[in-house]
Amino acid sequence: MLVLHFQPDTASTILRLVAAVAGITLSLRPVDRAGGELDSPTWRAMNPTGTIPVLETPQGPLSETAACLLWLSDRHGLGPRADQPGRTDFLKWLFYISNTPHADLMQLIYPQRYCPPGNEAGHATLIAGRFLVSLGHLDDAARRTPDLFGPGGPLLCYILVLARWAAFYPEGHAGWFQLAAFPALNALATETEALAAVQAIAADEGLGALPFTEPTGG
Repeated sequence: MLVLHFQPDTASTILRLVAAVAGITLSLRPVDRAGGELDSPTWRAMNPTGTIPVLETPQGPLSETAACLLWLSDRHGLGPRADQPGRTDFLKWLFYISNTPHADLMQLIYPQRYCPPGNEAGHATLIAGRFLVSLGHLDDAARRTPDLFGPGGPLLCYILVLARWAAFYPEGHAGWFQLAAFPALNALATETEALAAVQAIAADEGLGALPFTEPTGG
């Protein structure tokens, strides 16, 4: 059985959502982040970078959100196979999400890691602008290639969790991001929220009844 080391409302939530919608069974193991588990030798042996998530597979532990999603997609047919149309677009957008909007959003959540003290406001403005451009690209891609961005699928779940976090950060400056400004993604978010599997994960992790279109918590 696949084992997911998770903490609520983190990147592990993306994997939980995708697995739940696809009917993939995961054994869940909570991560004691507050207790320092991410710095423990056991955790670093699974994931040297000390981040969440880690997915234990029959081939060994796997980290990095995009890598985990690609493994699940290939193993369980959640995206185009290597010999199918759409494979190149699927890979392109999966790694774009990981490398650009996800990486940018981390700079809004942890500004102290990325800019000198006193420069947070300007840095946040720059990064927020980049994030909005990225979501524009993804909104257009979802409109043009809807088969790749189906409700509950790997690409869409990844985007929607990032969009959820954007509603809460940077701390003290929430409200700059509105998913409704991206109509294709907003419509898909509404469909995704209505899925019973998504509602179950949202309830379990305390994400609210409308975790993407009207996010609460954070």
